[in-house]
Amino acid sequence: MGKATGFMEYNRENNGSVEPLERIKSFNEFHPPLSRDARIRQAARCMDCGVPFCQSGIALGGAFTGCPLHNMAPEWNDLVYHGNFEEAYKRLRKTNNFPEFTGRVCPALCEAACTCALHGDAVTVRENELFVVENAYASGIVRPDIPKVRTGKRVAVVGSGPAGLAAADQLNHRGHSVTVFEKADRVGGLLMYGIPNMKLQKSVIDRRVELMRAEGVEFKTNADVGRDVAAGGLAAVFDAVILCCGAKKARDLKVPGRDAGGVYFAVDFLTSTTKSLLDSNLKAGTYISARGKNVVVVGGGDTGNDCVGTCVRHGCASVTQLEMMPRPPKERGENNPWPEWPRVEKTDYGQQEAIAVFGHDPRLYQRTVKEIAAGEDGNIKEIVTVSLMPRSENGRTVMVPVEGSEETLPCELLLIAAGFVGTESYIPEAFGLATDARGNIATHEGFRTSLPNVFAAGDTRRGQSLVVHAIAEGRAAARQVDEFLMGYTNLI
Repeated sequence: MGKATGFMEYNRENNGSVEPLERIKSFNEFHPPLSRDARIRQAARCMDCGVPFCQSGIALGGAFTGCPLHNMAPEWNDLVYHGNFEEAYKRLRKTNNFPEFTGRVCPALCEAACTCALHGDAVTVRENELFVVENAYASGIVRPDIPKVRTGKRVAVVGSGPAGLAAADQLNHRGHSVTVFEKADRVGGLLMYGIPNMKLQKSVIDRRVELMRAEGVEFKTNADVGRDVAAGGLAAVFDAVILCCGAKKARDLKVPGRDAGGVYFAVDFLTSTTKSLLDSNLKAGTYISARGKNVVVVGGGDTGNDCVGTCVRHGCASVTQLEMMPRPPKERGENNPWPEWPRVEKTDYGQQEAIAVFGHDPRLYQRTVKEIAAGEDGNIKEIVTVSLMPRSENGRTVMVPVEGSEETLPCELLLIAAGFVGTESYIPEAFGLATDARGNIATHEGFRTSLPNVFAAGDTRRGQSLVVHAIAEGRAAARQVDEFLMGYTNLI
């Protein structure tokens, strides 16, 4: 696969990156691609390693490693190296419905498991993937693939995030008539409003949605199933219903002063910016603004980082990111060997931008909010933070407050990016479905709910996760639904 000696001859080279102080002037993507020849050299680094851990997709060491979609990276890297870009796209599409999404926002679980990463730098699998699909669009290889025969079966997909879109795409190509219901005003779910434009430009989503429309998928926006659209009606009218509603019930802060003005959940904050950006290029001012404010973000994950990058673009006075857990090591520990996901410190784009603007890392580790203080107008003016220390309780590590470690920070905008605790309750209630201990819709035998023709997939079934996991869930659910409808399935 690839060039037998490529991994020895060529060093890893990533796509470019616009400098932080320049890129924060807009909400545009900021990673210009390598030239075609340079990308071919990167594909040549994919070695004939015998056992391609990159496509394993397994849980290992308490985390996931390798591609959950089992993308055949060695195969299409070899095709890129030999200049057969059309066939590379066809091989990529066999396992991944939306490589233009994962090529931008996936944390590249494949690269963590790449054999080259054992003693050096992994192959640029994610960026090679993005090259393959973007070249396919530019070359006219991507065209509507309209099913020649329809089965007469009707499927409703509730939610147009990555799981819902993947399920809809698979079932439509199988010949079923698919209608996707989305409660927001635009299609895309998490992709549209949960991920900022600089990570995933929304024209990329619109391009794929228009292709799916041309292939026969029907989309209904502003259609909130369980509220505006009767749940029972869907189950009665459609032969099958797949719930791909996400896990949007945010984890809250239970501290004194929580009811102060200026405290928001991260997704609401990010959604307001993206919607205003798309509606009026922010000119209408219909978004939660961080301009001139001291901002504190609670949560050290990807969503917290997205909040930091967005606040910097707004023109905040300062931004601080609180992380409950200890700072990760710079390099892998002996208890975290390859091919496990590397539990090491990562400074992401938003943090890089905050460092460039304010001169220091915005993250404070082992710290959380103890109290919120409001001014006379009822709006937040400062927070009291407290240090945390790890302690073992009943065989598990918990973070406990350190007495006397309180510090006060000025804060006019507090963003809660502390994760999610399950799907919004009105959806399972509308269908009469049970939820599990984590607040997700309960399923059995894969994706089946307690109703015979209602299925659940994606974050609404497994909890908050990655886009690549959601696509894998949507594809797997589509296989089960197809078998339910037809008695067999030929979907992969």
